[in-house]
Amino acid sequence: MCGIVGYIGSRNAVPVLVDALKRQEYRGYDSAGIAVFTDKSLDVVRKKGKIKELEKLLEGKNLNSHIGIGHTRWATHGMPSDENAHPHRAGGVVVVHNGIIENYLSLKAQLIKKKHVFRSQTDTEVIAHLIDNYIKSGLGFERAFFRAIKDLKGSFAIVVLYEKEPGFIMAARLNSPLVVGSGDSENFLASDIPAILPYTNHITIMNDMEAAKIDSRSIKLSDFKGHTIKRLPSTITWTASMAEKEGFSHFMEKEIFEQPGIIAETLRGRYSLESGEALFEDSRALNNLLANITNICIVACGTSYHAGLVGKYIIEDLAGIPVYVDHASEFRYRNPVVNKETLVIAISQSGETADTLAGIREAKSKGAAVISICNVMDSSIPRESGLTLYTRAGPEIGVASTKAYTAQIVVLTLLAIVLSQKTGATGARERKNFIREFLKLPKIAEKILARSAGIRALARKFYAFKHFLYLGRGISFPVAMEGALKLKEISYIHAEAYSAGEMKHGPIALIDEDMPSFFLCPKGKTYEKTLSNMAEVKARDGRIIALATERDNDIKKVADDIFYIPDVPELLLPVALILPLQLFAYYVAVLRGTDLDQPRNLAKSVTVE
Repeated sequence: MCGIVGYIGSRNAVPVLVDALKRQEYRGYDSAGIAVFTDKSLDVVRKKGKIKELEKLLEGKNLNSHIGIGHTRWATHGMPSDENAHPHRAGGVVVVHNGIIENYLSLKAQLIKKKHVFRSQTDTEVIAHLIDNYIKSGLGFERAFFRAIKDLKGSFAIVVLYEKEPGFIMAARLNSPLVVGSGDSENFLASDIPAILPYTNHITIMNDMEAAKIDSRSIKLSDFKGHTIKRLPSTITWTASMAEKEGFSHFMEKEIFEQPGIIAETLRGRYSLESGEALFEDSRALNNLLANITNICIVACGTSYHAGLVGKYIIEDLAGIPVYVDHASEFRYRNPVVNKETLVIAISQSGETADTLAGIREAKSKGAAVISICNVMDSSIPRESGLTLYTRAGPEIGVASTKAYTAQIVVLTLLAIVLSQKTGATGARERKNFIREFLKLPKIAEKILARSAGIRALARKFYAFKHFLYLGRGISFPVAMEGALKLKEISYIHAEAYSAGEMKHGPIALIDEDMPSFFLCPKGKTYEKTLSNMAEVKARDGRIIALATERDNDIKKVADDIFYIPDVPELLLPVALILPLQLFAYYVAVLRGTDLDQPRNLAKSVTVE
């Protein structure tokens, strides 16, 4: 949520800042603004609404500057408005901020007593006043900045300018992402790497409780006490074009169709057909973490939670190790029973999900081993994990996750193979056969996506309905949950997912001709049972859409509409099943005219609790 950018160099800062903000629109926002130094002053321009509204304001101002900061805000404290939009100013201090300042009310009360006048409802404005207050007490900008951040409690990524010292930018982070980009006589700050990739691929990812002072020629990292930290930038191999639409109508559409390549890339170099083994980059460290494991807990949020539920089925089937899956937001607030024999697997696309980060800290405090599955290198969750297994999905721009989810399932399946090697629950011959089938997934995904016209036709038939049930059994059930979530996220249609076996325990009361049921009914262990559940819906005049295995003729007796997928082994079904569900949600949202790359009220990376 929210997006930060900072620039100092020889270019005109205004177009750089606006462009970088546009590249972070997927994070979710309700207002936008920039602050830039001109020859005469420090100008702040901000506006409620989309970035195009900010651009209209900027058109008539003819601002020319070589240093500035910008922000897209997603409201936490104070409703969306021009006054609550960032940047915030106090005296000559201007601040942009992501996160939440938990003690802002007490700080605000102290500052009001010192005659500071507040103009917004935000917690962020407190930061500007706090720094301004220390400057007025006689400190220089840099010292005042460090004094102020020590007073803050909560989570923050902050970037600050000071009108009387216009030659540099100060920044700091605590539990909220911030990166520094280094160029040729220019430097950058941003919440996310894609924001500044068109300008530089030399990136330094700031750690918690680190500050940065940047000018056009240097970057100085330090801890919150001002002690210098030496760290060389990393070279990011993503290209700027990887974050562009490349001819697709939306980022989400592009990312859905990227999945065959993402599956292949996530598998690359991580298996041996000769031995029937899965191989991760640091096998020694992985084996050390798994040495004494007797049980597994997966913690995640949203789509990553659904991937974790799929992982539970696969790990228990292949490795015979008990797995439970918990919402990270619940895990950290109860007293989870984990210990030195527990492996905690944290799943997060961004690596910055606040609840998941807090969950692994709780697990570590109880002695559990922690492995993370993540898409963003060197983000917070990987840095706090014993080992990270990366998904190699590249930057995911669409707020509704698609390719990252699929890549998470691929990594969980590879990890299940590793665990089965350890437990012996699956023999070498069985593993070899399974890996052979696993390697067919990219081609299977291509085949399913090539049939997208069939899903588009279903969307045209059903997009006007207001309610849906998604039903599946066994390993198909968590896929049904993810399918329902996708429809909710981007089309704003009410959709609920249930285990098909639970339908008769309540949800069957909802069945009528106005509530279609989307059944996941591929061939497998629960096929006949699911077919019986479909018959129950049909007997109550319910409309049925079915995902079924090719050459299944029996399903035609009960389903009104059918989309066929290739025949794949049961443990690989989740990848084959999710693709048509993602497409269905996408095409329905297109027909309903929603802003599906930036759905209302949602943010790509939830970095506050």
